[in-house]
This record gives sequence, structure tokens and C-alpha cells, in this order.
Amino acid sequence: MDKQQSQVDLANKLTLREALRHKDVVRNELIAGVTGFFAISYIIIVNPLILKDAGIPTDLSVFATIFSSVIGCLIMAFWANAPIILTPGMGVNAFFTYTIVVNMGLSWQEALGIAAVASFVYMLIAFTKVSTILSEAIPESLKSGITAGIGLFLVEIGLEKAGLIVAGKSSLIVLGDLTKPTPLLALFGLVLSLILYIRKVKGNFFIAIIATSLLAFFFGVKDSDTPSVDLARLGQYHKIAFQNDFSHLLSTPFILAAFSMTMILVFESMGLLQGLLPNQKKFKKTFEGSSVTTFLSSFLGTSPTVAAAESASGIESGGRTGIMALTAAVLFALSLIFVPLLAYVPSAAIAPVIVITGALMMAAIGNIKMADFSEWFPAFLIIVLIPFTNSISTGLAFGFVCYPIMKLALGKGKDLTWPVYLLGVLFLCDLVFSAML
Repeated sequence: MDKQQSQVDLANKLTLREALRHKDVVRNELIAGVTGFFAISYIIIVNPLILKDAGIPTDLSVFATIFSSVIGCLIMAFWANAPIILTPGMGVNAFFTYTIVVNMGLSWQEALGIAAVASFVYMLIAFTKVSTILSEAIPESLKSGITAGIGLFLVEIGLEKAGLIVAGKSSLIVLGDLTKPTPLLALFGLVLSLILYIRKVKGNFFIAIIATSLLAFFFGVKDSDTPSVDLARLGQYHKIAFQNDFSHLLSTPFILAAFSMTMILVFESMGLLQGLLPNQKKFKKTFEGSSVTTFLSSFLGTSPTVAAAESASGIESGGRTGIMALTAAVLFALSLIFVPLLAYVPSAAIAPVIVITGALMMAAIGNIKMADFSEWFPAFLIIVLIPFTNSISTGLAFGFVCYPIMKLALGKGKDLTWPVYLLGVLFLCDLVFSAML
């Protein structure tokens, strides 16, 4: 075992205070935190652009996105001591904007109220034995499917950010234009990242991001959608903070939307943490911390937070403790001042790291019993439907509904525990209610 791997294994067992006493561990964690931050930094730009369609002012939404991310990462650092970055989640922000506000016709203030109710239920589950019962009830094949599905989802995100795949006219996805600077720069970053990774160079992903960003600067490749943020606008932040509307709490649309969002928050978070955490003993506190951050985010004026799948980039760089999350928190706080500088770290520099991280997570497929189709097919549904639907919760729903059905068809229903049946029913209800919204 090489020295770097032994340091990572050591960090996995250390408390935050103990980790801070080991210089080598701290160095690894700092690199992991920086890598993880840059991998998810696009959320500072993308989340406000999505919430803009719900009616939330973009510049104020940037503040809310940063504040909720800072709080979430601090909670991960000091409460859970986990290498997890919490930010407003992609997917749940789309549900918030396009399902609740645009399709259902509710106001963004009501959507914040729905998020608060859903996250309160999430907290009740997280801080009781229910979370442990549900997490332990998930079959191993589905856990592996969740990890692999999130990995494939990351690969899709990375390839899309790199411009290597684009929406096609006659087919869903086609190869991007390889004559354009962004795909070519991303291919350079991918080759460099791969070489550094397989050579086990310390700080491999971080080095690749910096090198690719420098090349982008030299050739004038820059993302065009970085919003301008004026700190003077902080005085207007109260216009979106604590604006939750609970006036229609008992109406049918409010209840249905709250149920669907609860399912997304609870099981997307559970699936992400099952797939990301190197040390599953930290699951309970991480799940609790995630629920608290999600609840707070609704009052900060943004869509709910979840564990960022891109945390895997930092974890692959050696992140094992809350120092990684603390580093990300500091960088999110600094980004409040330096948001325009994020444009100098283009998507093409981040995408290769996301792709490689996703590929590494897909290795979990090897843990699934391929010879048993009743184990493999539900996991397969999770793996393919997460990226194909751009929704982790939808992929989970189909897999968890299919699993008990296949076991019952084989006459193995007695082998299943009641939580497995409960999860199947809840996810079936979620699919039905989602279709009704």
C-alpha cells in the first residue's frame, strides 16, 4: 500500500480534531475540498438561472445559493465530519421551478412553503430510527445500482458540460462539434486528468483543472453565462429570505407537491449518501445534517439543498473528513466576492474530472449479482433511468417498485422485509402523484 493510500485510510477513521493534527491528511483534504468545490461551482450560476423562471431575482438567488451552500458545508464539517458538499440540488430545483411554479401555477413563495414542509418531514425521518430502518432495508444490489446510476449521471453531466454530447435533431444525443474550442479543451483536460490519475500524482484532478483553465485563458475560452453580482444588493436580500407562504397548507396541490418533494429529498439524499460516503458509519449524522440544511435553505430563499454528486470528485482526490467540506465552505464564502472569477474556470476544465469520477463510481456494477435477473434488472432500471430522466428520484422509484414485483413473481416474497414493501408502495405513490402534478 502506498503512502498516499495509507493516509486516506487513516483519515477515514479520524475525528475532525484528530485529522487537523496530521499535516499530510490536512493537505489531502484541502486538495479534495478545492477539487470538489470547482466540480460543483457551476451551481452558483446555474441554480439562479433555473430559479429565475420561478420569478426569483437572479442576483439575490446567487446570494441564497452561496449562503445555503456555506451553511450546509459547515454542518457537514462540524456535525458529521463527512467529505460531503451540500448545495441546492439539480433536479429538485427543476421540480421546484417547472413543476410547482410553472406547471401547477403556484407562486415561488408557496413553493418555498412546500419546500419547508417537505424538509421538516425529512428532518423527522432523519432524526429518528426510521432513517436507519430504511437505509438498512435497501438491498445491496440496489445500493450498488444507486452508486453506478449516479456515476453514469455524472458522466452524462460531464460530457454535456464538455460539449462532447449535445441534443440531436433526429436522436436524443449526438456527438458535439469537435472543431469548437470547448470540446477540444475538454479532451485535452480529459487526457491530462487520466494520465495524472493513473500515475497516482498527488492532487491529480486539481492540477488538471488549473492547467486546463490556464490553457483556456490563453486561448480566450470562457463561459458566457456568469451573472454579475453586486454586493450592494445584499441590502435587498430580505425580499427573498423568509418569504415562505403557508396560506394554502391544506389544499390538495400543496399536499401532493409536498409529498413528492419529500420523497425526492429523503430518498435522493439517502441514495446519494449511500453511494458517496467512503465510511458508511457516518451516514446517520450526515443524513441528519443534510436534513437540517435542507430545512434552512427554504427560509434562505432557494430550492432545497442535497448532497452534491460532484462531492465524489473530492472524495476520489482523497477527501475523507469534514476538512474537505470546511474547505468548500470557505471557497463558497469567498465566491460571494469573486463570482466573476469563476468564469476563468470554464466548464471544459471541470467536465473531465466529473467524467472520470462518474466512471469510477460505475465500478459498483461489479457488486451486483448478474446471474440473478431479479437482482440485476431493478438495479439496471436505476442505473439507466437516473441519467436518462435527469432525476435520481425517478430512477430510484422504478428500481424500488420493480424489485418486490420480481421477487413476488419468483415466489420469494417471504424473503423480503416490510420496509422493502413500504418503499415500493411509497415510490409507486410518488410516480402516480408526480404524473398528476
